[in-house]
Amino acid sequence: MEAVLDLYQQPYDPLRPLVCLDELSTQLLADTRMPLPLKPGKPARQDYEYERCGTVNVFLCYEPLRGWRHCTTTEHRTRVDWAHVIKDLVDVQYPDADRIVLVQDNLNTHTIGSLYEAFSAAEAHRLAAQLELHYTPKHGSWLNMAEIELGALRRQCLERRIPDHPRVANEVAAWEAYRNAIGGTVHWRFTTADARIKLLHLYPQYAR
Repeated sequence: MEAVLDLYQQPYDPLRPLVCLDELSTQLLADTRMPLPLKPGKPARQDYEYERCGTVNVFLCYEPLRGWRHCTTTEHRTRVDWAHVIKDLVDVQYPDADRIVLVQDNLNTHTIGSLYEAFSAAEAHRLAAQLELHYTPKHGSWLNMAEIELGALRRQCLERRIPDHPRVANEVAAWEAYRNAIGGTVHWRFTTADARIKLLHLYPQYAR
């Protein structure tokens, strides 16, 4: 925990960007009857019945010090899906970085081994060399700032019926462009010093 909190206190370094990564699974829902549009004096209305059309996954990479985020929608959330998000991060989003400092939860797909499952050994080794991985502790995923951004994505974009993957991808891309344009950031204030006071019960006790 303290290692992650200390990272959040470091100054901005474009050669070692701090990026938080998280993912969100959302249901695809279709209307069974045509919704009634908004009219003067009447709100828009939709039938309570809907059709389930599966799920779609959204990976979100967030660089808090720059107020930048990038989303990738996938059919699944497998090791290979994560590996391709990492490849995009290294080769497309941060091609000039010396090292990407990556904060994520300790899901079993979020490992260097996933790169070797998706790519050749040489390619996986190249990508791994560009990463500095930091994991939030068990039951501590709230320490990942990408989780806050995913909350904003859910509230502002996904809390409605969207029936298919392409439409989700388009809606998420529009949300991403808007958030990046306004430079939306997370004002993180919880520090290591705060943790040692407010979460004292989680620290090992030693004999004085």
